[in-house]
Amino acid sequence: MVSRAERSAFSEWWWTVDKVLLVALVVLLVGGVLLSLAGSPPVAERLGYDTFHFVKRHLFFFLPTIALMIATSFLTPRLARRLALIMFVGMVGMMMLTLVIGVEVNGSRRWIDVAGFSLQPSEYMKPAFVVLCAWLFTETSRNREINGNLFALLLLAMVCALLIAQPDFGQTILIVIAWGSVFFLAGMPWFWIALIGGAGAGGVLLAYTTIPHVASRIDRFLDPSTGDTYQVDRAIEAFVNGGWLGVGPGEGTVKRVLPDSHTDYIFAVAAEEFGLILAILLVSVFAFVVIRGLLRTMRTEDAFARIASAGLLILFGIQSIINMAVNINLMPSKGMTLPFISYGGSSMFAIAISMGLVLALTRRRPQGSRARREAGVPGGVPNSA
Repeated sequence: MVSRAERSAFSEWWWTVDKVLLVALVVLLVGGVLLSLAGSPPVAERLGYDTFHFVKRHLFFFLPTIALMIATSFLTPRLARRLALIMFVGMVGMMMLTLVIGVEVNGSRRWIDVAGFSLQPSEYMKPAFVVLCAWLFTETSRNREINGNLFALLLLAMVCALLIAQPDFGQTILIVIAWGSVFFLAGMPWFWIALIGGAGAGGVLLAYTTIPHVASRIDRFLDPSTGDTYQVDRAIEAFVNGGWLGVGPGEGTVKRVLPDSHTDYIFAVAAEEFGLILAILLVSVFAFVVIRGLLRTMRTEDAFARIASAGLLILFGIQSIINMAVNINLMPSKGMTLPFISYGGSSMFAIAISMGLVLALTRRRPQGSRARREAGVPGGVPNSA
């Protein structure tokens, strides 16, 4: 048992971090391993790998993911900002490289091979982008001479341009939603709300009219007879086959013909083998993480920490909703992982950093001069670092 009287870094972390939220995140990670056993073997066999190829790799990422999340949760708000800045600069540079030397998959260049592993820079860019924008917005509210809103808008334009160039329209929409949410939480004027809403609607319309790939996905969602809906149809079939209680672990049949059963459609595999009851429980865990995190965020005194952690939780929640909504055909098909559940090292590590930052920024911190020093505000004056 860690004593409250102890003054070590671990003791301080232990008594200030939200342990309930941490346990819920670990539950999701464990669920990801179990569902990897259910969904990935058929994919590995189709690709000519060992049956448990993806399971082994998922397990390989498991402990480092937990370690990375916990290590990130030790950061102070000032160190969180610095980490976000370093990550953002590095990942934007790597996103530019993907356009030149990236691995092309299904017409998109989103990955770079690093030491035998596929790295997706855009996954790591997302949490860094949210934290940086939260800092810019809060600095603007503290000092009107700093036009952080304009800088944040320029960052959004640059990031969206890089994502569209890959192309990755799903991540573009996710980033815009997260940016708008952070801006709203920072006190966005109604003029900006109307302007951003109109720009978003116009962007979707422009993409639909000028990009055949986007138009095809929307058309297939609205009218399945206009194109191939094989994966979505199989996902719906998995939910029907599973019923309330499922067909049993390892007994699912749809996963054997579902190409992305270990990534984009892992939720459908869970529903077939374990039933709608488990699917609802999984949704409940995601909802609990977001709600618990937001409640903790509301009690955070520092404006930057409050807005940044809320933005990261919205990013996490929206990504989860998109993945599950696609699985039950409530949204057009989009390749987006289910956080901590889907296979993918880049996704797991990036989400670990994101949720580690949430744990760090929502820790109970002492008030007064010490809290100001940790937040990077010596003597109550905002620190630009």
